[in-house]
Amino acid sequence: MSSEEINPGTHPPLVSIVTPFYNTEEYIAECIESVQAQTYSNWEYILVNNQSTDASRSVAERFAREDNRIRLLDTPKHLGQMENFDAALRYMSPESKYCKMVLADDWIFPECVERMVALAEGNPSVGIVSSYQLLGDKVTGDGLPFSSTIIPGREAARHMIVDGYYLTGSPTSVLFRAEIVRATRPFYSDRWILHGDTEACFGVLAHHDLGFIHQVLTFLRKDGNSLSSKVAPLGPGPIRKFVFAKRYGPQFLSENECREHLRRATDFYGQFLAQSVFEFKSSKFWDFHRRGLRGVDASFWSIGLSKYVFLEVLDMIFNPKKTIGRLVRILKNSPSKESTTLAQSATKEQSTSH
Repeated sequence: MSSEEINPGTHPPLVSIVTPFYNTEEYIAECIESVQAQTYSNWEYILVNNQSTDASRSVAERFAREDNRIRLLDTPKHLGQMENFDAALRYMSPESKYCKMVLADDWIFPECVERMVALAEGNPSVGIVSSYQLLGDKVTGDGLPFSSTIIPGREAARHMIVDGYYLTGSPTSVLFRAEIVRATRPFYSDRWILHGDTEACFGVLAHHDLGFIHQVLTFLRKDGNSLSSKVAPLGPGPIRKFVFAKRYGPQFLSENECREHLRRATDFYGQFLAQSVFEFKSSKFWDFHRRGLRGVDASFWSIGLSKYVFLEVLDMIFNPKKTIGRLVRILKNSPSKESTTLAQSATKEQSTSH
């Protein structure tokens, strides 16, 4: 199916494809070439350089010089990641009906834009279109029955909050109706950088449906330099579950369901933190979780960390096999004196917060 067949007899809608980039010279050419290879024809491509210090801009400039559908712009100063994403979207054409971000270290399969636009054109209630993603060598985004292609927004959000479905992936994974993005300022919030893109999707799902294509259409690079890879040792999963339950549970779940899910998420997160106390995590670990909790007006004290630490101590006493295993891991990792002291100080914070 060509882009002209989406609405026979009419001109296919304009799609703004946006790539903000910073020091990605190793990957940006592959990213740009994947956009140029799209089977969908009516697109503009906006490359936004966030004050790169490597050769990224030179690579992008070469493509822009050779293809008049590509515009290369520069930020006036270096921006934080979410702020950069949001600013880049503001450069899209006022005539665009849809917009799609492709991060500079990712790429998209040739039929990606065509299939996403076709689904959105056939379903006006859809505000976001997503699909399966190839994360490194692993397919993600599963969970929905194959027959589910149009999912009510609130139902999709519930799956993401309660069931942990990875429905909207990363910014590369989705296509938005441009009018929704234009009407939301900021669209990508820097309130919590790690999941700012998912929070933007929750905002859309509160009022619009999710379109889902059961096909791998995007490639997300699993790279050691990516934000997700850098924060992986800090344990983002448990706090993500807690933050989504606390911030979005009241919006998408019933009162009883919200209360029960928040209790389970708090227990899961509290147990994780209690175990981390005895694994002598670094100050970077505790600062990461302290900032994340602050974003939802919570703290180590308010979630009852001391209770979970006490329960962990009891478990260590009455489960010596587990205790020995933990000691072996601690000795193997050889923590520094500084990180040990800082990790233990996490529980002291609550006693001074009363």
